Amino acid sequence: MKLELVFIPAAEIGHLRSTVELAKQLLNEDDRLSITVLIIPRPSSDDSDHVTPLFTPSQERLRHLTVSAADHPPDAPLDPQTYMDNQKPKVRDAVSGLLDPTRRLAGFVVDMFCTSMMEVADEFGVPTYMMYTSNAAFLGITLHLQLMFDEERYDVSELDDSVNELDFPCLTRPYPVKCLPSLFTSKQWLPFFFDQARNFRKMKGILVNTVAELEPHSLRIFSGGGDLPQAYPVGPLLHLKNDDVERNQSEILRWLDEQPARSVVFLCFGSMGGFNEEQTREIAVALERSGHRFLWSLRRGSADIMTERPGDYADLEEVLPEGFLDRTSERGKVMIGWAPQVAVLAKPAIGSFVTHCGWNSVLESLWFGVPMVTWPLYAEQKINAFEMVEELGLAVEIRRFFKGDLLSGEMEMFSAEDVERAVRRVMEEGSDVRNRVKLMAEKCHVAVEDGGSSQVALRKFIRGVVENVLV
Repeated sequence: MKLELVFIPAAEIGHLRSTVELAKQLLNEDDRLSITVLIIPRPSSDDSDHVTPLFTPSQERLRHLTVSAADHPPDAPLDPQTYMDNQKPKVRDAVSGLLDPTRRLAGFVVDMFCTSMMEVADEFGVPTYMMYTSNAAFLGITLHLQLMFDEERYDVSELDDSVNELDFPCLTRPYPVKCLPSLFTSKQWLPFFFDQARNFRKMKGILVNTVAELEPHSLRIFSGGGDLPQAYPVGPLLHLKNDDVERNQSEILRWLDEQPARSVVFLCFGSMGGFNEEQTREIAVALERSGHRFLWSLRRGSADIMTERPGDYADLEEVLPEGFLDRTSERGKVMIGWAPQVAVLAKPAIGSFVTHCGWNSVLESLWFGVPMVTWPLYAEQKINAFEMVEELGLAVEIRRFFKGDLLSGEMEMFSAEDVERAVRRVMEEGSDVRNRVKLMAEKCHVAVEDGGSSQVALRKFIRGVVENVLV
C-alpha cells in the first residue's frame, strides 16, 4: 500500500519550485510514498504557465491538482489568511477524492503561508508538517518575537529609539532594530506573522530549505526535546533545470561564455524587484565607474508591489545616463526584464551577484560559489542579508542601515558611491568573502549527496512519517 502525502504549497513560483523539488527527492528516497500537490491559485491569476513545467515529465507517484479557488470579490482587499481559510472546503473535497484502497493518507505538508490547512488535516486524522521555504534564522526570529509578544506583550512594532538591538537565540550576535523588515514593524503585517508562528509550533515537524552546515546555530533551537517542533534541514532545494530560454537570453549566455572567469558582476532582483529612474541612474553610474564587466537585469519599479508587479522601461536611453550604453557596450549588457538566473549563475564568467536576497537566490548563489552583494528589497530579505554578511561572512553589504523597503512604500536610495564601493569589494580576487563562499559551495554539494547532512535529514523525516502511520 502506498503512503500518500498531500502537499499544499503557496502558488508563488519561489515557494512552488522548492516544494516540488522536495516532493521529487522524497519519492526518490522511498518507493512506498506517493505525493499529490494541491495548487491553490492566487486570486485573479493564472499560474498554469509556471506550474505545468515543474511536473514535466510526469511521474507515476507525483500528481498535481489545481483546486478551483473560492470566489473572492474583485474589489475586496486581499487578506491572505482569510483567502486561505476560504479554500478549506475545496481542499477537503479534493483530498476526499484522492483516497482509494491502494493509498493510505499519511499527512499534509503545508507551506508556511498555508498553515491553517492543519484544520483540514485534523479532520482526516493525520499530522501536519510544514515546508519552510525560507531559512532557519528567519523562522527562529519569527517564533521568538511571537513568544515575546504572547508572554510579555513585547511589541516590536512599538519600539522607541532607546532600543537599538535585539537578542535572538537563533543568532550569534545582536540584531540591529534598524534592520527589522517592515513585516515586523507594520501593524498590518505583524498580527498575521504571529498567527503563523502560533501554527508553526503545532506542526509535527518542519522541513527547512537550508543546510545544516550553513545555519548550525540557528538550527540548534529546533533540535528536539524542547517546545519547538523537530526541524529537518533538507536543502538546498533548487530548481536547476534550465527552462526554455528566449532568443535574447541565449545571446546573453553566449556572451558570458566569451568573458574571462569571475569577471562579470550580475545584477538581478527577483520577480518583484525594480527601481525608479533616479535609483536606476545611480546604479548605472556605479557600474561604469567600477570598470568591471556587468550583466544587469533591469526592471521598472512598482509604486505598490502588492497590487502591481514591476514592469519594463520602454526606452532605456531615457532612463540611463546619456551615452551609458555606448560607453559600456564592450563590457556590459543590460537586459530588459527577467534573466535566466540559474543559467547565468552557472557560468564561470560570473564573479559576483548583486541580489535582493530572496532565499532561493541566496541558495543558488552559494550553490554556484558566487559571492553576493546584498540589496534587500522586501519580505524577510533584510534578515537574510544580515545573516549572509554579519553572521556568516558570505556577502558584502551596500549599506548596513537603511530605511524602509518596498512593502512599506518608502525605501532609502543608495548612491552610486555606495554601490560602487560594494562592487569593488566583492570582486577582489582572493578575498576572505570569496574564499568562504567557495568552501560553503562545497559543503552544500556534499550535503545532498549520499550520506550528506540533508539526505540524512530527509531520511529521518521519512522514517517519522512511516512510524506515525504504523502506530
